[in-house]
Amino acid sequence: MAEALLDGEAEALTRKAVGLALDGDAAVLRLCLERIVPRREREARVALPPIREVAHLPAAMSAIAAAVAEGALTAGEAEALGRLVETFVRVFEAGAIDVRLKEVEAMLGARV
Repeated sequence: MAEALLDGEAEALTRKAVGLALDGDAAVLRLCLERIVPRREREARVALPPIREVAHLPAAMSAIAAAVAEGALTAGEAEALGRLVETFVRVFEAGAIDVRLKEVEAMLGARV
């Protein structure tokens, strides 16, 4: 029932919200802008070193932390980049497991 009532008044409510925003109501202005201008991710402003092996991971995390300290990245952006580095960790772990498994299979195959 509430949805039906609001649907019937959507145009009037929108006009009222825009009017309030234009009159300087900061909360309504923010609401209107969030609907009109969706937030986009900005380009990360940190140069990560190449990550080709496990030994490169600390340098990548240090670069992210330094960018936060300098104000080049927000904490949220750093968290997203940290998850990217974490993905590399899982890739390297999977690669190491694969190598070990092949070594064990080779040893067992040699015994048979």
